[in-house]
Amino acid sequence: MEPNYLLDTEENRTFLENIRQDLLSFGKKFPSPGGGAYYLGDDGTPWPEKGRETWITSRIAHVYSIGHMLGGSEYGALADAALKGLQGELHDRTHGGWYAGRNLDGSIMPAKQCYAHAFVILAASSALLAGRDGAEELLNEALALYDLRFWDEAEGLARDTWNTEFTILDPYRGLNANMHSVEAFLAVADALGAEPYRIRAGRIIDRVTGWAKHNSWRIPEHFSSGWVPQLEQNRDRPDDPFKPYGATPGHGIEWARLIVQWALSTHSDPEKTAPYLEAAEHLYGTAIRDAWNADGAPGLVYTTDWTGQPVVHDRMHWTLAEAINTSAILYRVTGSKRYAEDYAQFMAYLDGQVLDHKSGSWFHQLDRNNQVIGTVWPGKSDLYHAFQATLIPYLSPKLSIAAAVANG
Repeated sequence: MEPNYLLDTEENRTFLENIRQDLLSFGKKFPSPGGGAYYLGDDGTPWPEKGRETWITSRIAHVYSIGHMLGGSEYGALADAALKGLQGELHDRTHGGWYAGRNLDGSIMPAKQCYAHAFVILAASSALLAGRDGAEELLNEALALYDLRFWDEAEGLARDTWNTEFTILDPYRGLNANMHSVEAFLAVADALGAEPYRIRAGRIIDRVTGWAKHNSWRIPEHFSSGWVPQLEQNRDRPDDPFKPYGATPGHGIEWARLIVQWALSTHSDPEKTAPYLEAAEHLYGTAIRDAWNADGAPGLVYTTDWTGQPVVHDRMHWTLAEAINTSAILYRVTGSKRYAEDYAQFMAYLDGQVLDHKSGSWFHQLDRNNQVIGTVWPGKSDLYHAFQATLIPYLSPKLSIAAAVANG
């Protein structure tokens, strides 16, 4: 195995640094006149026809805030450009919160999504640590809105989607929004010292690990309004970009990392962290067994059925990014060499198949033969997953990414 694929080598650090700089350069054309982030095409050229969405704009603000903290003199202005969108055209001054987005003609994309609001919180917390103007006010407003509209204190979980006016709550409940809420809550706890948000993250994690344990460590994604798992939802739309049928191995991998972060940041007693680290290993191990090389070709399949058999064989870049992160983190906390070996395999696959060495960034979707396609994720929408995978392997497992960078 080449040294640049091996964890803790200088060659690997340099490899990731070069990828990170490429990503930051690739994304620089995102700003729209109104401040929202354009969806990025195959070579980084904006695709205005896809509108300006809150979740993409928030991710971009998060990434360039961290880029600024890493010493990039031009990246603060780019973070501010995205924040302008969150403070302006994407913000609903009438009903509160943030629109899902704006279309090319400026019209509003309907619905208020927990998923998008979690990313607003993440963006604002990173921007606050980066010292960007208006970040504190943005964060305070986003937290207040989230607490009012999305957090269900009785359940210890987040509601998913309202209509634009916040008068009708969709009966759907889902764990994707809750996963990114955990990420956002941990970021807020680290940025502000607001421990109630860390406690809240733990409440979500306890529910998720319970569901996963009773489902062979494959996480149910979709639920009714009463939080009853809907295991057959979207069987007819198995490749839905946000609500696919079956298990999503990438989410099992991502949850594993967040569980480790929460456990280590909450408990100093190894006996208290042990059950959570064990759960994280189960989630990661099941996902990798189900998804990696599952059909005879390299890569991680997008979804499986509830027995672990592939359903959608396509390889999504974000799944690989999370596998890189979590394999490194589990190696840090367990010392098991198998996680370092996994990391090296993922690095080799990234370099050989997923990095676009010609046009920049990462190919966002490959088919089962590792040919580039765009049926679910055309273009290269944003930088978030790929960018984080260039940093998390070498940061503290107990800290959110922006806080870890800020702490040096």
